[in-house]
Amino acid sequence: MSTPARPTGVKPLRADARRNRERLLDVAVRAFSQEGPDVTLDAIAKEAGVGIGTLYRHFPTREALIEAAYRNELAKLCDAAAGLLEEMPPDVALRTWMDRFADYLATKRGMADALRAVIAAGANPYAHSRDRLVGAIGTLIEAGAAAGVFRRDVAAEDVLTGMNGACLAAGEPAQREQAGRVIDLLVDGLRHGASGATA
Repeated sequence: MSTPARPTGVKPLRADARRNRERLLDVAVRAFSQEGPDVTLDAIAKEAGVGIGTLYRHFPTREALIEAAYRNELAKLCDAAAGLLEEMPPDVALRTWMDRFADYLATKRGMADALRAVIAAGANPYAHSRDRLVGAIGTLIEAGAAAGVFRRDVAAEDVLTGMNGACLAAGEPAQREQAGRVIDLLVDGLRHGASGATA
């Protein structure tokens, strides 16, 4: 699990402080996604097993917590690409990552009202999101092309657009199976014409 970069000159967190921060972020994602933007910070701190003072030490405002929770989910998703490639073949790694992307989009939808509050406060939680996602997808499709399982003429931006379309068109929980089938078609399209393709 990755920890978002801290500003230059700021000392790294101690292990216990880092664990507290990660617990707060995990609980915040669930709380804002399921209960909405009005969930109390006291409730988040309590569920994370820390005091409200600990929450405020890490996140001085509600908006800071919301933005950090969203960015942490994005970082976990994007950073997973390299690890998946170490564990499985590139085509399986991409398909696994795409499932995680669908989960990420569901979280983003669930946090939409909370994220709007961040934007209203003048921040942009989505800054660099697209670049990070394109980078992760590029890593996966380049590995597949090098292994001969994916064609070489596909742009990561196009794959991201296709995944967004699939997950938005079939974005309700009851449509998850359909979204999976559409994502399978995207992966099959990447395989078509690959140098090592068997079909």
